[in-house]
Amino acid sequence: MQTLLIATRNEHKTREIGQMLGHGWEVRDLSSLPHAPEVEETGLTFEENAALKALTISKVVTGLVLADDSGLEVDALEGAPGVCSARFAGPRATDAENRFLLTQKLRLLGGVQFPARFRCVIVLASQGELLGSFGGAVNGNVILDERGRGGFGYDSLFIPQGYTETFGELQADIKNSLSHRARALAKVLEFLRS
Repeated sequence: MQTLLIATRNEHKTREIGQMLGHGWEVRDLSSLPHAPEVEETGLTFEENAALKALTISKVVTGLVLADDSGLEVDALEGAPGVCSARFAGPRATDAENRFLLTQKLRLLGGVQFPARFRCVIVLASQGELLGSFGGAVNGNVILDERGRGGFGYDSLFIPQGYTETFGELQADIKNSLSHRARALAKVLEFLRS
């Protein structure tokens, strides 16, 4: 069984990645390392933020470290919330506060659906060395009224292209097969196998 440390304290993200990887992987996160440093996401891109997290944590542990940075890009908001998705409504904002601010900004524009995409960049590192960077995206639309209780973040507002349900309504296995994170993670697995 291979061990993979996810450079996050977000239990939803850890669980989702663990489900996507399936059997044969032991997935841990920073909750198992209480003294791991906090990494400030000061990058201007998803890739820069993921690399900051992966490299910093890989210097204090042995083995593979995976870090991702991901977010929602809404065309009508010129790509916002983008790299600020987790802190759109402020540095300590909750998912609910971020969703509320997003829908308030979109309501001012008129309309009921807004083209958007979820984007993810995953970086792998080991012993302070960058091993690779892998991206994935899924296009769809953001709606103004939340639907579904599954997922996290903006999932209850995002309908992926080709579907009528939000990520919050879709079964986890369906979401995990087509999400931005799943697409990036598939590239990670391909890299690790080669």
